[in-house]
Amino acid sequence: MEIVLTLAIVVGALICFVGEWWPVDITAISVAIVLMVFGQVLPETWIDPDRWITPAEGISGFGNAATITVMAMFILSAGIARTGAIQVISDFLMQRGGKTTSQQIFVLGMVVGPVTAFINNTAVVAVFLPIVENWCQRMGVSPSKLMIPLSYATILGGLMTLIGTSTNILASELSAKLGYGEFSLFQFTKLGMLTFGIGMVYLSVIAPRLLPNRSVPQASAAQGNGYGLTDYVSEVVIAPGSSLIGKTLRTSGIQRKFDLDVLEMIRNGIHFSQPVADKILSAGDILLVRGSREELLKVQNEQGLELLPMVKFNRETMEAEINSGETQLAEVLILANANLIGSTLKDLRFRQRYNATVLAIRRGEEMVRERLGKLPLKFGDLLLVQGPRESFLGLQTSRDLLVMEQRELESLRHDKAGVAIAIALGVILTAAFNWMPILVSSLAGVILMVLTGCLKPGELYGAVRWDIIFLLAGLIPLEAAMRKSGATEWLATFVVNIGGTLPSYGILLFFFVITLLLTEILSNNASVVLMLPIAVEVARTLNLNPYAFMFAVVFAASNSFMTPIGYQTNTMVYGPGGYKFTDFFRVGAPLSFLMALITPPLIILLFGLTPPQ
Repeated sequence: MEIVLTLAIVVGALICFVGEWWPVDITAISVAIVLMVFGQVLPETWIDPDRWITPAEGISGFGNAATITVMAMFILSAGIARTGAIQVISDFLMQRGGKTTSQQIFVLGMVVGPVTAFINNTAVVAVFLPIVENWCQRMGVSPSKLMIPLSYATILGGLMTLIGTSTNILASELSAKLGYGEFSLFQFTKLGMLTFGIGMVYLSVIAPRLLPNRSVPQASAAQGNGYGLTDYVSEVVIAPGSSLIGKTLRTSGIQRKFDLDVLEMIRNGIHFSQPVADKILSAGDILLVRGSREELLKVQNEQGLELLPMVKFNRETMEAEINSGETQLAEVLILANANLIGSTLKDLRFRQRYNATVLAIRRGEEMVRERLGKLPLKFGDLLLVQGPRESFLGLQTSRDLLVMEQRELESLRHDKAGVAIAIALGVILTAAFNWMPILVSSLAGVILMVLTGCLKPGELYGAVRWDIIFLLAGLIPLEAAMRKSGATEWLATFVVNIGGTLPSYGILLFFFVITLLLTEILSNNASVVLMLPIAVEVARTLNLNPYAFMFAVVFAASNSFMTPIGYQTNTMVYGPGGYKFTDFFRVGAPLSFLMALITPPLIILLFGLTPPQ
């Protein structure tokens, strides 16, 4: 019964993961809660308490070494990013990037790959997105040629060390629980470097022929160009006798009644930026508004407004108007598993919530400029947002959004860059020489980041990807439940029985392929939790090398190339690259096949299939 109940919970979790009804972290935490509740309400005639997790085990994920280490690595990565230590690489890209797409992809990969071996890859992509966009503008290259390679290179680079991804750290903790000890910092570096090198050859030679060639950016999208706003941003003046005189924008209700947004008010040459909803309107006030020509004509007829000539809005004057005073523009990316997904801007009260106005939405190739308040948001949407500088600083702390122009919006602490790098190197060296566990050295590094001023105390919480932390905290009890209930052993026996006629290599390949497919529909961490204990049990049963099977699962779990939702970095480049969903499959499927073809033989070559003596 314990096995049946545990597997039923696993199947339910898989359905929820695939159905995407809730964010994956909420699903994972729900699994841990269900396990604990069952342990309290089901009679002992149903389940043996010794074969079921206790409440203490149910919340053990929050205090698990893997969870705390991943949290610390997020903060260390933020410390390096906030000091601008990575920004200097942009100059190298500009000077040595090459002129052909193949050269540019190769140089980009060789820069970001080694960086992501030591810094969380989502942090690296967040820093490099605006750098690559700027590079594309200066080189006249379509961002669709470089954004997918940026994501894939960071995924491959993260497999070169233990701290490259949260998946590696989680797998190391699972290995210790299974009796094989934690992985050392460079335990699978040789394998990671080989797969990275082969992957870069594919990305540089074959991928350019498969990558789409979408529109070439003519200027910074964060300036509003590329969104076609010249036809949607206009000035209107409040005429004498207008029904708006004496009212505020809030009480007049014109922003609710019509599909337009007031970006700024100009009175006697003085610009008043947001919030302007409570300013009393007077005759002669000029309003800078976003709206279609049709909506503006409706307002003109009903409210007594005069539409100023739109011809004055060329690119330069529009940029000056929209970015006047303390207001500015920036692109904001909707991340995967964001709580905003499925809601409209109107439902979210976006303007009131963030004190910023959405001017346009870019969804892949599609550009949306009308009826923005009624459009349900999707992951990967790029919002062109205008608001006060402080609003964007607030947006950067949101777990749902990524502000694309962080270099300009936040003051980087360049004088602390050397200190941040020294702290990170200290963490790496102490772990590499086994002077102290990575958990201890990374936490010490966090404290040093604050004490030296690389990070402010208030920035610690915003640096952590809490969805990943809660995902790990929810999944770790599931692994314990499968082990204690006997589900892991039962599944391993089942695999041995159906694959008993296969050669050892065939079983290793089987685990690699199954994990690779699971990670596309679940998450890399969930795939490792489910597959790694089973793989180890199968290796034990067949007297094979458990490390070979663990590394096969770890590498397959991070080889998520075929969809924009399987890996966070893929989602992050989805909108900026102007991609379609199928673009990832066209470029990623051959790479996944290549990894499945080469990784198991390399594992056998480096680690062997027989147990170490």
